[in-house]
Amino acid sequence: MPKPPDVRTGQGPGQLTHAEFAARFRRRFFDPAFGSHEAAIEELLAVAWEAYRHSRKSPQTRPAGPGFADPGYELSIEWLGAKAAVDQARQRQGDPQGPSRVLLVCGAARNDKTCPGEMSKTFRMLQIARCVFADQSFEADVLDLSLLVSEYGKSIYPCKGCVSTAMPLCHWPCSCYPNHSLGQVSDCMNDIYPRWVAAHGIMIITPVYWYQAPTVLKAMIDRLVCADGGNPDPSSTHGKTVAEAKALELRGWAYPRHLAGRSYSIIVHGDAAGAETLRRSLCDWLDDMDLIRAGTASCIDRYIDYYGKYATSHDAFDADAALHGEIRNAALALCQHIRQRRAGMAPPDAELSEPRPK
Repeated sequence: MPKPPDVRTGQGPGQLTHAEFAARFRRRFFDPAFGSHEAAIEELLAVAWEAYRHSRKSPQTRPAGPGFADPGYELSIEWLGAKAAVDQARQRQGDPQGPSRVLLVCGAARNDKTCPGEMSKTFRMLQIARCVFADQSFEADVLDLSLLVSEYGKSIYPCKGCVSTAMPLCHWPCSCYPNHSLGQVSDCMNDIYPRWVAAHGIMIITPVYWYQAPTVLKAMIDRLVCADGGNPDPSSTHGKTVAEAKALELRGWAYPRHLAGRSYSIIVHGDAAGAETLRRSLCDWLDDMDLIRAGTASCIDRYIDYYGKYATSHDAFDADAALHGEIRNAALALCQHIRQRRAGMAPPDAELSEPRPK
């Protein structure tokens, strides 16, 4: 019998001292208006310190129950709620009598209610596509990722890379957050996962930021790794028990693709460089998760006023009638592809087995 792989440790930090923890905790109350509430802050600090010291990541749990590998394992009630929402979304998506749905993602971090003081061109492109979906009697669920930087209590925390330890350690939906002991709360992904699952098609409209996806979009992309091969049963690894996850993967892992078969469209825009690179990267990512491109017209990269002035870029977008038409065509292509898929059209490679399922 082969020797099980080692679990390599030694990188992670030790716990903070009470003084270090208290200093970081108090930064949340920098506003002088909190000055008259010092006693209350001290009481909250004591509770938060105990949660941190004892690593109370998930302070409210209940037994997993029937249908799990270990029905008696205590699972986070927040994770169970996220799983229930995903399951309900899957049922809605699979209802042949239900409406066709598109998740319309605005990948820009910019909007007029935060530092830039002006809406993004991405959002304006989204409105063009949204009108097409309405005309075609499609439901369009708008996911505006700029709210992560302009709305209180919204965030997407980084992916921790559990999948690179062992695929079964990466749970579907993600169980890494919230982590109450570290104050990592208000993570939006548990709200976002069901929206992806409920959709028959995905349209992502995004600008290029320094040759890459904007931070808000990349954060969501990274946290969607659990949708591609993730483990839907955390009790099978008793939470984040590394040795169990490695053993489970070595026994054979199916790498379930939880979003496979959905149609997609990508629109990337820039002003000087990087649009084609990002468009290809996004398409490769969705192809890898077994989503299906909705035809040539559905995925485009374009420059608005190439090397022009930022200050007049909205005016340049107003004048680019061809781009407006291409956005409409991308949305129409997505609608048509969704209709074909819902009518039973299978992709040409549907019956093929994957030599490399990872």
